[in-house]
Order: sequence, then C-alpha cells, then structure tokens
Amino acid sequence: MATPVIMPRQGQSVESCIIGKWHKNKGDKVSVGDILFTYETDKATFDEESKVEGIMLDVFYEEGDDVECLLNVCVIGNDGESTAEFRPDGAASADETAAAPVAVVAEAPAVAAVGTVNRDGGFVKISPRARALAAKEGVDVVSTPATGPDGRIIERDVKAMIAAGNISTSAASADYQGRAGISGTGIGGRVSISDLGTGANNIAGQAGAPAADGADYVEVPHTNIRKVIAKSMHASLSNMAQLTLNSSYDMTEVNAFRAKVKASKDKLGLPNVTINDVILYTVSRALLNHPEVNAHYYDDKMLKFNSAHVAMAVDTPRGLLVPVLFNADKMSLSDISAAARQSADAAIEGKISPDRLAGGTFTVTNLGTLGIESFTPVINPPQTAILGVNTIETRVKEVNGELKAYKAMTLSLTFDHRALDGAPAARFLQEVVNRLENFTATLAL
Repeated sequence: MATPVIMPRQGQSVESCIIGKWHKNKGDKVSVGDILFTYETDKATFDEESKVEGIMLDVFYEEGDDVECLLNVCVIGNDGESTAEFRPDGAASADETAAAPVAVVAEAPAVAAVGTVNRDGGFVKISPRARALAAKEGVDVVSTPATGPDGRIIERDVKAMIAAGNISTSAASADYQGRAGISGTGIGGRVSISDLGTGANNIAGQAGAPAADGADYVEVPHTNIRKVIAKSMHASLSNMAQLTLNSSYDMTEVNAFRAKVKASKDKLGLPNVTINDVILYTVSRALLNHPEVNAHYYDDKMLKFNSAHVAMAVDTPRGLLVPVLFNADKMSLSDISAAARQSADAAIEGKISPDRLAGGTFTVTNLGTLGIESFTPVINPPQTAILGVNTIETRVKEVNGELKAYKAMTLSLTFDHRALDGAPAARFLQEVVNRLENFTATLAL
C-alpha cells in the first residue's frame, strides 16, 4: 500500500520548512531507517528517515522549496501504485517538474558564454514554482544562477535575484531576459522599457562575469540558518548600544571542586562537570539578583523575567545554534551538566527542536577552548546581555609577601546600554566573579 511522507512539524512555532537535499529519488528502493531528505527550519536542520520500505513512487517538491508542515512531500509504496490521491494542491510530480523548460530569448547565446546558468538544448530548466514567481516579479530567468538538481532553477534562486534587485516591469520583462544587472529607474528600482538598450545599460558594454572554467572561487548559496544568523547579528549591532566589560577570576576553588568531583565520580555516580557547566550554574543563580540583565528589551517596554532561561551558544556544522536551559535557576549543577550535554549533542546532530532554540533570557558563549583571551560577544536580541567565556591563563599575584602562580579566566560581558547602565552591568559581572571564586559557598546557597 502506498504511504505518503509528510513534512514534519518541528516545534509549535514552525509553519513551514525548506527541503535542503533529497537522499532518495523517484524509483529508488527505500528501507526502514533510510534518510529520505534533509530539511531546514529557520534555526536547525533535520534528516527525515523512512518508517516504511518500498519504492520511492513520487516526489512532489524540489530542493530549495519551502513546504508547509504536514503536507505530503513524497510517496513510498509498490511499483505501479497510483500517487494521485496524495498529491498536495499545486505540487508537481517529479516528471512534471523535469519537463518544465522555458524557451530562451534571442540574447541567450551571449549570456550563456559567461556561464551564468546551465542549459541543455537551448532551454532554461526551471521548476514550475520558480517560473511562476519569476513571471510575477519580472525576474531575468536567463541570467539566474541555478542551484537546483541538474542545473535547474528553483524558487530560492529566483528569490535571490529579487533580493539583488534584478527585476523589471511587466512591460519590459521579455526584453529584460538575459540582461540582469541593468540599473532600473522604475518603481522600487525595477527596470523599465526606457532603461533597456541605452548608454551604460547596453548589455554589450557591460563587463562579463568570470568564465566558469578556471574560476578562482566556489559560489555557495546561504543556508536558511546562515540567513537567520546574519539578520539577527546585523539587527543586534545596528539597533543596540552595546558595551563590553571584562573581568577575570581566580580559578583555584573551581579547579579544586572539579578535581574532587572527578576523583569521586565513579564511586558516587557523579557527572563529568565542565567549566562551562560551572559557569552556567553560577550565572543562573546571579541573574535573578539583576533583573535588567535577565530581560528582553523592546522599544516601548522591557520584560524582566522571574526565572533564568540560560542559553548556551553551540558551534555546529550547520552554523551557530543557541539551545536554552529553561528554568536553569531551579536546576542542580548535575542537572545543568546533563541538560547542557544533551542540548549540545542534539544541536550538533541537527535533531534539536526549534522550541528549544527560542525563549532564552541570557546567553553564555565560550571561545576559551579555542585559546581566545578576550572578545566582544554580540547580544542575541531581544536579550539585554551576553557573557563571553575566555581561555585559562596562568598569572602571578602576591600572597603574604610572596609571588604565587594561579590559574585565571577572563569573562567578557556585553550589555545593551539602552536597557541598563554600566554600574548595574558591572555589579552583575562582579557577583558572577565572586560566586566563582567562592564556588563551594555558591553551591550551598
């Protein structure tokens, strides 16, 4: 019996996902546990595994398509079974998509020479969804770089052209094909008829793109996650008044505590507590004494939270993800250690729910393992502050008239000066340092 495979809903806030890569194609044999396709939310990437075995009978969407959650994406069954009943409205089958070429206008040979898109037999290969969007927005499909399978233009390629301003009015659309990059004087920067074929806008006078053969770069389209990170970081630095304070602490007591835990972990069943776990625990206890730091800032208000939802930055193959340890102030050190390890593993493997990547009230980011001595972390809006953890250094101080070497670590606190002033921010950092230097007492509080 034919079985449809739906686009999963990863978290309550997710309405659609982008198909990143197909691992099985129409006609392929599928076994239980095989990865069918990879898909992205705006925060994470996931692999969809098959729960049945059979033949991939049909595929309704392409790589790069944005698919609503719970819609059928493909069908698995036995050879010869019909898939028509499972087809989502407006979705084309793999055969229909492959047979959707668009004729190239007269200018195509000149454009093809610079290798802007791949072509077979004088046609531009383009998906139905991408073709409809290009026609609506006046996008030059002839010059649109193709990132889909077999050199096919897909929806994300057309959106990239729109974002770059390569659009025309409906009247100029036909003549605009093959001439992307012309400066437009129409509404919204669109190319109009009057902009075509004159002066500096004449295509013959434009500098050609570098030839595909022997190119000294590789063009890699941005992933959805990278776009979200870029947008968030740009908004953070553009809209906030950020300032960073640095303070170091003596690690003697923290190191002594960790050594004791390590010596007793097998006998008592204790977890392997890391320095990052210690800092997450300490921060969660200090935050509630400094409500402006444990907050979200908006133009007309601030939300000061009664619980510490501490986020931790995790470096993953897909980009920076920030899982949240909800109600960390109510968790033991052992709980925080286990939750941090599980969250980091899930993020790295691409299996973390988007619901666990939102709602943080404060973030901790650690570059100390990479030997960074000091840096300026960027706040994750709408949070008001972020703590950067730096590398361990050996320093010397005078104790009872004698010089004594000790291990120290610098913490870098970036805060939003719109939300709080320097003194309150410094008091929070001071409390974190004091708690770390007296960590045994912190555990007793």
